[in-house]
Amino acid sequence: MNIFLAVLASQKEQNRGDGLPKESSPFINSSAADSVDKSQQYDGKTMALFEEEMDTSPMVSSLLSSLANYSNLPTGSKEHEEAENNEEGARPSKKPVKAPQLGTLIGVYLPCIQNIFGVILFLRMTWMVGVGGVFGSFIIVFMCCSTTMLTAISMSAIATNGVVPAGGSYYMISRSLGPEFGGAVGICFYLGTTFAGAMYILGCIEILLIYILPQAAIFKIEGLEGPEAEEALLNNMRVYGTIVLSLMSLLVFVGVKYVNKLALVFLACVILSIMAVYAGVIKTAIDPPVFPVCLLGNRTLMSKGYDICAKVMDIDNETVTTKLWRTFCDSDSLNATCDEYFNNNNVTEIQGIPGVTSGILAENLFGNYLEKGMFLEKRGIASKADPDSPPPGSNRYVLADITSFFTLLVGIYFPSVTGIMAGSNRSGDLRDAQKSIPIGTIAAITTTSIVYMSTVILFGACIEGVVLRDK
Repeated sequence: MNIFLAVLASQKEQNRGDGLPKESSPFINSSAADSVDKSQQYDGKTMALFEEEMDTSPMVSSLLSSLANYSNLPTGSKEHEEAENNEEGARPSKKPVKAPQLGTLIGVYLPCIQNIFGVILFLRMTWMVGVGGVFGSFIIVFMCCSTTMLTAISMSAIATNGVVPAGGSYYMISRSLGPEFGGAVGICFYLGTTFAGAMYILGCIEILLIYILPQAAIFKIEGLEGPEAEEALLNNMRVYGTIVLSLMSLLVFVGVKYVNKLALVFLACVILSIMAVYAGVIKTAIDPPVFPVCLLGNRTLMSKGYDICAKVMDIDNETVTTKLWRTFCDSDSLNATCDEYFNNNNVTEIQGIPGVTSGILAENLFGNYLEKGMFLEKRGIASKADPDSPPPGSNRYVLADITSFFTLLVGIYFPSVTGIMAGSNRSGDLRDAQKSIPIGTIAAITTTSIVYMSTVILFGACIEGVVLRDK
């Protein structure tokens, strides 16, 4: 009995340790000495399974923690800002930062208005109404304006979700979706702005050389037809486009301060031009302008091919032929050999701008898509055409210069509704960006959408279809 108690006491003395219930050896088949060394080495450590996997694959909590502490600032910039904030007092060379002062009207609404209204409204809107019809053009405008409105609502949701410092749309996108998406959107915006600038330059030159000052053309367009006229206009655009782009680059290098000052002048010109459109519509209701269009059968004739819209005229009780007669006939005499279509159809003169009260809207309600080279024909007038007759000369009639279809009109018009980020990009200059960006952007889109939709209806209600379809 005494021997048994002595053995138990000896075993208890060996297993006493530090009083914690642990095994004497964490390894199988280890000696007592190794057991003591290993116990000291792993004392206080957790013996977890799959320790190597946990080192290479972070846990969910560590992943969420890294996402919560995410910053879009580049490496080192955050520490630099914290070091500057922790410095006592301001540096003597550091200038005080001026608080932003721009409100919703000047900072967001007007810049968006200026960037949304573009050359498409003045150059291609009437043509789009004539080709696509009032109904089809209204669908195109509504679809494009709805797209930008949904985009502005999404941008407003991000802007009101937190503080919006300098950086504008790029900062908001980077904060919400990450810097990769922000950079991708930035590249797309840069490319879109570049092509839009080229489009505006070409529109400016087209208005200058065709409508305002045709004599300024370096490569003469007068008297040319078809591909020759297109090539001459393209060469003029290359020369004048380079000059205009150089002047714009020089203005940008001078400073953005002068760009902002001139922007107000340009915006005033755009607003006055749009007001002139509505004033002209009111004028057509009171006193329609005299804008004659000459038709042979139902085909539109080129105005420079004749002086009087008639085949013959009476002078001193004598019937004489006109310039239009000489265009289609081989001599001035009344018994000359003339074009078959010219002999079988009458010459009529219509008013190109009959006015908003004329009821022309019903005729322009639906589209009239044309293939390239087709005649611009007036609806509702019968004509006699011989299919076996040789094709007429292109210098007599007004022809379609491009094949048109619905998706083409969408692509041509959509640049007119871009530019909605002009206000959000000035977030660093806004007094209250969270309030100004949503209100100003949505108000600008609403205003421009109303103008676009109303002009579609007014153009179709005032102008003859053959005039609308002639660019």
